[in-house]
Amino acid sequence: MRNSTEHGGQSKMSNILVDTSVWIEGFRHAESEAQRTLTYLLQEERIVTAGVVIAELLQGEKSERRAVEIESLMLSLPVLPDEENTWTSAARISRSLRRSGIVVPLTDLLIAQLAIENDCLIYTLDSHFDRIPDLPRFTPTSR
Repeated sequence: MRNSTEHGGQSKMSNILVDTSVWIEGFRHAESEAQRTLTYLLQEERIVTAGVVIAELLQGEKSERRAVEIESLMLSLPVLPDEENTWTSAARISRSLRRSGIVVPLTDLLIAQLAIENDCLIYTLDSHFDRIPDLPRFTPTSR
């Protein structure tokens, strides 16, 4: 991975797996920090996505026209592959957390596991990810 710093001192060229929560915020609020950060990261070609993120975005879209636009945008990004090991590793994280009384949705565990496997930072607004220990996170800073 290429390295240099920006945006909060994090590695400039680290790929960033953007969670569904950020996309929704950015789509709904054109002047939000999420939208500004998404625009910046898209210009820098740092965003990667995952099938589960695409599915979550599309399942919630009521407008067919907007769903086509979202699908086109998402499929223009690199899509991280999920494999058998991805799913079993996500299940291991889930079991470990559940032993401590912590429940995280399977979709979030899968997104987290994909980020771990692919050395990506996670950009999310969802507090579920706070419950997953040692998860590499991207946090935007004011520019």
